[in-house]
Amino acid sequence: MTSTTRNQNARVIPDPRAGTEPSAPTAPTGLTPEQRRVRALARFATTITIFNIIGHLFLGFEQAPITPIVAALTSYAAAMLFEWLDAWAFGRRPEFTKGVREAVIFLLPAHITGLACAMLMWGNASLWPYLFAIVVGNGSKYVFRLKVNGKLRHFLNPSNTGIALSLVLFPWVGIAPPYHFTSFTSGALDWLIPLGILMFGSMLNAKLTGKMPLILGWLGAFVAQALLRWLLLDHALIGALLPMTGLAFILFTNYMITDPATSPTKTRNQVVYGATVAVVYSLLVLNEISFGLFFALVITCLLRGVVLFVVPRMRSRAGTA
Repeated sequence: MTSTTRNQNARVIPDPRAGTEPSAPTAPTGLTPEQRRVRALARFATTITIFNIIGHLFLGFEQAPITPIVAALTSYAAAMLFEWLDAWAFGRRPEFTKGVREAVIFLLPAHITGLACAMLMWGNASLWPYLFAIVVGNGSKYVFRLKVNGKLRHFLNPSNTGIALSLVLFPWVGIAPPYHFTSFTSGALDWLIPLGILMFGSMLNAKLTGKMPLILGWLGAFVAQALLRWLLLDHALIGALLPMTGLAFILFTNYMITDPATSPTKTRNQVVYGATVAVVYSLLVLNEISFGLFFALVITCLLRGVVLFVVPRMRSRAGTA
C-alpha cells in the first residue's frame, strides 16, 4: 500500500482500501495511513491474543484449549497458501517473502481471523468447523475483491464471512453463548470486563482506525430500530435493546464491524455503513433469522461491494457522455 507525503495542512490522502473514497486526514501524530493500519492490526492482534489466554485460563471459555492454537496455525498456513497462489497467478512476489517485518505484518490479519473464529464460534466437540471458517475467511480475501484505484482490494470481512458461512452450512454449529465470556466471574468483574474492553476498543478506533462515526452510526441505528419495533410492532423494548448489554455485542462493535480494510473511511459513508448493518439486522430479526449480527454484516459488505463496483462505472459513463 502506498501513501502520499503528509503536509502541514493535513491533506486528504487517497486510500485504496476504501474504494473511490479518500482517507481521513493524517492524524496529528504524523503517522501515515499505512503506519496507523499496522499499529491498529498489531493492537487488535495483541488484544485478541490476551483475551483468548485470559478467557481460557480464568473466564470459562468452553472451547478446548487447543482450539485457539490450532486455529492460529491453520490461519497462518491458509493465508500463506492463498497469498502464494495469488502471487504465482499474477507473477509477483508473495508478501511474506519480502522480509521478517513484512511477514509479521502480513500474518497479523490471519492471526486475528484465526483467534476470532476460535473465540466466537461453538463447534461442539469438533475442531474442523473452526478450521473451515478460518480457511473460508482467509480465502474470501482473494475471491471477493475488486480493483480499486488500480489495486485489488477485498470487501468482505474475513472472520465474519467464515463464521457466517459456517452457520449457514452446518446448523449444529453455533455462536459462543453470552455467559461464555464471564462464566467464572461475579460481582464487579461482570461489569468491569465489558467496560474495560469497551474503553480500550473505543480508544483504539478513535486514535488509529478512525471508525468512531461508523460505531456511532451503528449504535444510533440499532437503538432506532429497537424503538421502531417497540412502537410499531409491539416488540418488547428491553428485549430489543438487551443485546447491547452483552460482551459479544461490544466485541462485534469495536473489533468486527470496524475492520479497516472492509469498511469506509469517509465520515458520511461510515455512518451510512453502520446504519445499514443495523437496518439489515432488524429485517433479519423480523424474519426470525438467528445470528442476525453476523449475517447483517456479510450482507452489508456485499452491498458495499456492489456500490464499489457500480459507482465508478457510472461516473465513467457520465464523464464520457
